[in-house]
Amino acid sequence: MARVIAAPSSAGDKRRAFRAGLASGKIQRLPGAFSPLVAMAVQRAGFEGVYVSGAALSADLGLPDIGLTTLTEVAGRGQQIARVTELPTLIDADTGFGEPMSAARTVTVLEDAGVAGAPFEDQVNPKRCGHLDGKAVVPVADMVQRIRAAVSARRDQDFVVCARTDARALEGLEAAIDRAKAYADAGADLVFTEALADEAEFEKFRAAVHVPLLANMTEFGKSELLSAQTLENLGYNVVIYPVTTLRLAMYAVEQGLRDIAETGTQQALLDRMQHRSELYDLLQYENYNTFDSGIFNFSLEESRL
Repeated sequence: MARVIAAPSSAGDKRRAFRAGLASGKIQRLPGAFSPLVAMAVQRAGFEGVYVSGAALSADLGLPDIGLTTLTEVAGRGQQIARVTELPTLIDADTGFGEPMSAARTVTVLEDAGVAGAPFEDQVNPKRCGHLDGKAVVPVADMVQRIRAAVSARRDQDFVVCARTDARALEGLEAAIDRAKAYADAGADLVFTEALADEAEFEKFRAAVHVPLLANMTEFGKSELLSAQTLENLGYNVVIYPVTTLRLAMYAVEQGLRDIAETGTQQALLDRMQHRSELYDLLQYENYNTFDSGIFNFSLEESRL
């Protein structure tokens, strides 16, 4: 079935697909998408899922990643992105937007938005980007309550509750491992450990934690950039590239604007642009034309046949 208005698969279908991917032994590659159009490009490029980064969403709103976005803003963008793609969407839920009861509500709102799952992190609120200094984490017991609240609130058991720990940079690798085990015991389906240094640390974490694991391959951060194949060989289940598409896009935008400011024309930039026909193809204009013709060619006589 061709996509018109929204992807044909239900939210439940996408959640089941994500669950199956976690159990497949093949790493699930989730590039970041800061808009529905980018999510459509991610699907076309052949990836297994889409990640909606809190950092990218904040930046797209002109805000730093320090916990300024609201649940309404995050869920709204998640719904827009999940609507247009057949791929499961994993969306950053920050600290759950408040106390454990807020984390519980966050799960219900994100379920209704159609996403497949969400990471909840153990930073204090307000949080900050996981690859910046000056972070602080809550006590383990507080995060356990956060995860238990999130897990207990879900109505669709295929919705993936992911627990993220930022403890590596603050308390060391062993403490991060202990936290991950506690969060898994609290019901987390997936564990996301932030800012591991290198392949050896990723390997040690994998050996110690016996639930599906997510690796964050963000640029210009504290982690060595490892290939998806390397991470799969280590036993990781998911890899995200959370801000990559935004960085690529903004670099191109800034370069192009400088050229136009200097030359007064975009003529020299045409070969660096997505052509109108390519955009229309990505948006599947032809499907809309077919759908529209079928609806508005309807006649009363035909309906009586």
